[in-house]
Amino acid sequence: MVHNHSKKILFANFPADGHFNPLTGLAVHLRELGHDVRWYTSASFAGRLEKLQITHYPFKRAMEVSDGNFDKVFPERTKIKSQVKKLCFDLIHAFILRAPEYFADIEEIEKEFPFDLVICDCCFTGIPFIKEKIRKPVISIGVLPLTETSRDLPPVGLGMTPSGSFFGRKKQAALRWFADKVLFREPNAVMAATFGKYGINARGSNVFDVLVRKSTLLLQSGTPGFEYRRSDLGKNIRFIGALLPYSGKKKTAAWHDEKLGRYEKVILVTQGTVEKDISKLLVPTLEAFKDSDHLVIVTTGGSGTRELRQKYPQDNIIIEDFIPFSDVMPLADVYITNGGYGGVMLSIGNKLPLVVAGVHEGKNEINARVGYFKIGINLRTEQPLPLQLRASVEEIYRNAGYRKNIKKLSQEFRQYSPSLLCAGYVDDLLETNKLSPMAPELLNY
Repeated sequence: MVHNHSKKILFANFPADGHFNPLTGLAVHLRELGHDVRWYTSASFAGRLEKLQITHYPFKRAMEVSDGNFDKVFPERTKIKSQVKKLCFDLIHAFILRAPEYFADIEEIEKEFPFDLVICDCCFTGIPFIKEKIRKPVISIGVLPLTETSRDLPPVGLGMTPSGSFFGRKKQAALRWFADKVLFREPNAVMAATFGKYGINARGSNVFDVLVRKSTLLLQSGTPGFEYRRSDLGKNIRFIGALLPYSGKKKTAAWHDEKLGRYEKVILVTQGTVEKDISKLLVPTLEAFKDSDHLVIVTTGGSGTRELRQKYPQDNIIIEDFIPFSDVMPLADVYITNGGYGGVMLSIGNKLPLVVAGVHEGKNEINARVGYFKIGINLRTEQPLPLQLRASVEEIYRNAGYRKNIKKLSQEFRQYSPSLLCAGYVDDLLETNKLSPMAPELLNY
């Protein structure tokens, strides 16, 4: 791809690993194409940006809120028991109220670095401010399933799967009304008031829709085959395949363990880096399969590694802080996870059926799709029982449908080159300031 001249591109993200990591590969790719790429985010990402050799603008006015410290920053959150009330609290305090702070920081950055374009994750609430107040185009990256409301689907955020029947559609319409007017009434009102102070009209909408619709383009990580069908897909949405973190040039040998030669059945289990409570998923999985004919490979993300090794010294168990998924997933038969989007994307790419158990941080929406598209089993809980896990893994071994479905979806994933597609959309937008037409397969999607 030849550039007439390089452009100034500012990346930004809500400060969470799952919102930062998927954008890193794209940022490096655009820099290698000759663009001047810089990044606005929390101080917690300074080290990683330094390794990527990308100039970092840290939060100044924006509060340091990240997915790992909500309870610390907002101690009152720990008293909230209801899942929906907790989600409302998070939407208001971690996302909506931070938007004017992001705007103030980015306005200041723009004086020093007059960027041509902002690329951010789809949950970055500065989007409407950049687009309408700074008047610069914004490409948002869908780092979780599509959040735009659709007349064909239940409301977003509750982890429900769609129904196509007459009564099902009526029920979905009622639930969408109930979600907007009752369940999420408070965050919707706070958003309308907060954005309204700056002349941004967000009335009669919700935060999910505002961020999608105010983006110049939304590039959705994943493919149509892992998204519910909708007849009213936003005209600014494009699927780009699985956008994965920058992995660099690999210097080390691939991970291996001699135990792999002794077991025919291999299970990989993780609960990501954010979830620190090992009793939710790791312990029940180890209880379910210790002393069995399955080799259980556990990646802890650094939580409780030593404790787990002491408690589970069995021969059929491997416990590590971290193993590169690209090394271990091709060796596994089943992937047990709480449902982080990046891990699910990798699992699909590796044709690896899933057992998912996660509800919070939007994982209910990701896991609902795993079950709906029959590429795995959704346990619909944060704390599965060993018995449930064992039965689900046995079902995946017994029923060839899961493997067949994920293989088919993996083939669809392989038809996309995410970094190339993204760079193409960036070029189109910067050269012509127009949206390139929607891909033919999306017109009737």
